[in-house]
Amino acid sequence: MYFRYDEPLFRPPAEAYSAIIQATLGCSWNRCAFCDMYSSKKFRPRTFDELKPEIETLAAMYQGVKKVFLADGNAFVLSANRLLQLLEEINRCFGRVQRVSSYALPRDILSKTDDELKSLRANGLKLLYIGVETGDDELLRLIGKGETADSTVEGILKAHSAGIETSIMIINGLGGKRYSQQHAVNSAKVISRVNPKFLSTLTLSMPLGEDHFKEKFRGEFIPLTVVELFEELRTFISLSEVDGTIYRSNHVSNNLNLSGTLSKDKEQLLAQLDRAIALTPRGIYPSSPSML
Repeated sequence: MYFRYDEPLFRPPAEAYSAIIQATLGCSWNRCAFCDMYSSKKFRPRTFDELKPEIETLAAMYQGVKKVFLADGNAFVLSANRLLQLLEEINRCFGRVQRVSSYALPRDILSKTDDELKSLRANGLKLLYIGVETGDDELLRLIGKGETADSTVEGILKAHSAGIETSIMIINGLGGKRYSQQHAVNSAKVISRVNPKFLSTLTLSMPLGEDHFKEKFRGEFIPLTVVELFEELRTFISLSEVDGTIYRSNHVSNNLNLSGTLSKDKEQLLAQLDRAIALTPRGIYPSSPSML
C-alpha cells in the first residue's frame, strides 16, 4: 500500500528516526497566539480503519524501528480505548517497540483515569511531549493556552504517577519585555514542581510576522533583544530546581545551543549564557535563526 501524509507534518527533534503514524489531523485546541502550525487544518481524529493499513505498511517499510510517534498536534486527545486499539496494532505489526510517544495537552491527561494511563503505559506509550510554554498564569491567559499553572502541573504529575515520562517545552521570549521576569520565574516554579525527564527551551518565532502575532496576543507585546532573551533564559535556568532532567536548547529557533543535565550542569550552562550575554551587542534583535 502507498499512502501520503496530510501535510504539514511536525514531530519533535528526538523523533527523527521514529515511524510516524498520523492518528489525528491538526490540533484539537488550535487557539494559541504563538502557534500557526495547524492553521491550515481542521482537527479530525482518524478512524482505526484508516490507520490499520498505514500501520501495516510502515511496519513493513521500517523493519526494526524502535520508536513510534503519534501525530498530529495532540493525538493524546483520543480516548484511552482508541489509543489502546492503536497501541495493540502497533505492537502486533512492529513487535514490542522501545516506546510510543505523542504530543499532549495537560487536559488530555486529566481526562483519563489513573488506570487508563497505566494501561496505556503497559502497552508501550511511555513518553508525552507537552508544550507548557510558560508557568505564568497571566501569560497563559494572554496567549490563549487554555491551561493554568496548576492544571499543567496536575496533568504532568498524573502522567508521572502512571509511569509515563514527559518532555516539556518552554518558549523563551514568549511574553516580550513586559512579562519577561514573571515568565522566567513562574516557568521555573512549574518545572521545579514536576521535575520532567526532558526539558527544552525554544525561542518565540513569528513566521507570519510580528503584527500577526500581536493581533492574537491579548496584551502589550514588545519583543526581546537577543541579549534580553539570554537574560530571561538565565533567570529561568538559575531558578529551576530539578534533578536528572535532560535539558536541550538546540532548536532551529534558538540563538544559542545549550545542552546538559540539570542540576549537574547548571553552573556550566549559566557560564555559557554569561559569556553569550557579554559578547552579544545589546541592541541586536533576532532575525533569522542562528547558532552562536
